[in-house]
This record gives sequence, C-alpha cells and structure tokens, in this order.
Amino acid sequence: MLEKGMLVNKVALVTGSSKGIGAGIALELAKAGADVCINYSNSRGDAEQLVNQIKSLGRRAIAVRANVAERAQVIEMVEACESNLGPIDILVTNAVASVRNSILETKFEDLQKTVEIGIFGVFHTLQVVARRMVDQGKQGTIIHVSSPHARTPFKEAIDYNVAKAGSHHLVMTVANELMWHKIRVNILEPGWTDTPGERAWYSDEQMKTMGERMPLGRMGLPEDLGKAAVFLATKAAEYIVGAVIKVDGGQFIEGGPSWESTSRHQ
Repeated sequence: MLEKGMLVNKVALVTGSSKGIGAGIALELAKAGADVCINYSNSRGDAEQLVNQIKSLGRRAIAVRANVAERAQVIEMVEACESNLGPIDILVTNAVASVRNSILETKFEDLQKTVEIGIFGVFHTLQVVARRMVDQGKQGTIIHVSSPHARTPFKEAIDYNVAKAGSHHLVMTVANELMWHKIRVNILEPGWTDTPGERAWYSDEQMKTMGERMPLGRMGLPEDLGKAAVFLATKAAEYIVGAVIKVDGGQFIEGGPSWESTSRHQ
C-alpha cells in the first residue's frame, strides 16, 4: 500500500522534467516525499515554476540546465544535484527529442539529434549516476520512460522509433548488470498521453475525440506515469527488476493496439 511521505529522505533526478511526462513524474515523487532535481534544456521558466510548486509541498528542489547528449553537462548536472540535495537515490531517464517524419522526409541531422538525446543521453546519465550509486553502496532505483515505439515501428516516426528501440534494449542490459549491485532498473511504457508534445501535433478537438476513443475513455495524463514511478521507487516494488510496466489504459493490451492506431503516439 502506497502512503504519503514514503519517499522522505530520498533524492530524485528526473531528466527532461520541465514539462509533460517528466514534470508529472517529478511532481508525484515530490508528493511522496522525495526531494527532486529538475533537468531542463530550454524550458527554464517551466522548470523554475515546477521547482516552486515542489517547494510549496515542503520538499527541496532545484532546476539544472543540461543537454544530456553532452557528457560533461551530465556530470555537472549530477554534481549540482548531489551538492544541493544529496546523493541520488532515484533516477528517471525521460529526456527525449523527436521530429517524426517518414524515411523520405527525415533529415540525417534530425535523426542524429534524436539518437544523441534518446540513446547516448540515456547512456551518459545512467552510467554517471550508476557509478556513483555503486561507489556509495546505495541500493538505488532507476526508471526509464520508454514508448510503444520501442516495439512497434509506427510509420512517419523514423527517428523516434530508432531512439526508443535502442534505449529500451540499453536499459534492459543495464538492468541485467546493476541488479547484482542491488540497484533496480525498470521501464515505464506510456500509451498515448496528453502532453505539450502531443498537442504540438493535434488540436484540442482532435485530442478530445481521440481520448474518447481510448479503452478507458480518456488519454493518459503525466500524473498517471508519476504514480507508477512512485510505486517503482518504493519498497512496495523491492522485488521488481527489469520489468516493463505499461501505463496506457489498455491501449496496447497483449502487445497490439486495441483500437485503430495512428502514425504518432507518445
């Protein structure tokens, strides 16, 4: 049973957490008692607003700008988090980039950027934090936000498909290695989630209509992912390692879309 305050004295770092799913996860971790390091690349205002929101809950929080594709910036981000909040107990790798085009339209530089953030950025963050957890003898928790795109090659999403498939396998390999250090690594897989990123592709009316077509009558919300992340970070999940937990309202039950899929999904 999950209780308020069960993550008190825990420090969390959530990459790509100024808005969307990352912000939802950061906020729910804070509600559960964790102090949170908010990572952003460009959205400083959103990150600072989230920091203030977390502080209003009585938790500590800082915002750190870093492009996770740049290893030196990742190291600086982790050091800033630890010097201000303490050693990291919970890491959530959520930072992502996406252009989503067909093979006929995708530019190499767009593919390269998505892969650098979505795969290399995950590698840098995981490695830097994991090494510190091992050196400190911490039994930490690492959560990666993946996607149905890791398994299903949706059309018109070349860069995103490649990045999510690669990062998914990377994280599973890490789970297989770090569990021997008592560090649990798991994956959250969102379905179609109402985020600013999705609203860049669709109108409010389209989002409303598509939400009504979902099995549970609505699209996912960032806090749905946040609640699942809180569960994975607590002792209630202490025997769960290398799991892929779908938070999709039944959209991809048994590995296939439960309703007519579109070309773009979160």
